[in-house]
Amino acid sequence: MAGERHYRVHNLCLLGFGNVNRTLVQLLHDREQELRDKYGIAWRITGVATRRLGWIASRDGLDPLLLAGNSAPRWDLLPHVSPPRGNVRDWLHDADADVLFEATSLNVHNGQPAIDHIRIALESEVHAITANKGPLLYAYEELSRLAEAKGRRFLFESTVMDGVPIFSLFRHSLPTVHVRGFRGILNSTTNVILTGMEEGLSFEESLKKAQDVGVAETDPSDDIDGWDGAAKVAALARVVMGVPLTLDQIQRQGIRGLDGELVRAARRAGTPYKLVCRAASSGDGIRASVRPEQVSLSDPLAHVTGTSSVVYFETDTFPGLAITEDNPGLEATAYGMLADFIRAVSK
Repeated sequence: MAGERHYRVHNLCLLGFGNVNRTLVQLLHDREQELRDKYGIAWRITGVATRRLGWIASRDGLDPLLLAGNSAPRWDLLPHVSPPRGNVRDWLHDADADVLFEATSLNVHNGQPAIDHIRIALESEVHAITANKGPLLYAYEELSRLAEAKGRRFLFESTVMDGVPIFSLFRHSLPTVHVRGFRGILNSTTNVILTGMEEGLSFEESLKKAQDVGVAETDPSDDIDGWDGAAKVAALARVVMGVPLTLDQIQRQGIRGLDGELVRAARRAGTPYKLVCRAASSGDGIRASVRPEQVSLSDPLAHVTGTSSVVYFETDTFPGLAITEDNPGLEATAYGMLADFIRAVSK
């Protein structure tokens, strides 16, 4: 028909189907018409992989509303689904994948298995989008080169500050701007715990509250011991500053040693505790740390509470460039992956 617009339908595979990818499915569904009309992008979900379900693939597509429901579906109750295969490469082939959304848990010690997932996707000429910081810490340069060689995209906007466009800001919107350093509050779990302690809770009570509302993991060690913050510092240093900073180069101290009375006394004195993440270029390289610091009430960091985050960049052009987000939810993280999807498949 004259004037009818034709869309390329992109086959999407979701590796890990927890809160982030489940929210992404709902977001894709809610914005489906806008993606078609404004960006000329159509999609269908042809693969879902989880520990419980295995590697589900259907080139005919899976029902996004069924997938986004409260209970994960059984593969044998879904129509036109191939029996689960045993590895990522076969699964991507069975799903005829165009884009992989990798949202497995962070392994702060070596970045696996997320690195292998992304490497296999790129080798299979599939765009790779991740919310996992591990691949940035241990294989950013390798995966970036592989993506370029295969003519595909390796994107990761949701790894730091949810979907706030930190990486794309410096890589695309601020050409030739050089970052000399940054400081900020980048771990929401510790910020929620410190806020609870200021309001009268003990460390244990505040941690339990954060777990009950879904902010903290059942095992919160990566957050409260500073590993998550250190991973974000290393990721920003590698991508934004171009410095291959490793975790063992970052001075790391978490908030485990702080008790409620100490935190409340610091707030009353006008110097509240915050878990501050920082990195700065120096004459002999880069200095970086993640540790509890007492900050003055005149410092904007003092007023960042709950799940909010902030980062201040020092650049050669902008002496102080701030990015903040106020109490984001899961949709913010999922949006970062959606935005990466648009970047990956847009001409």
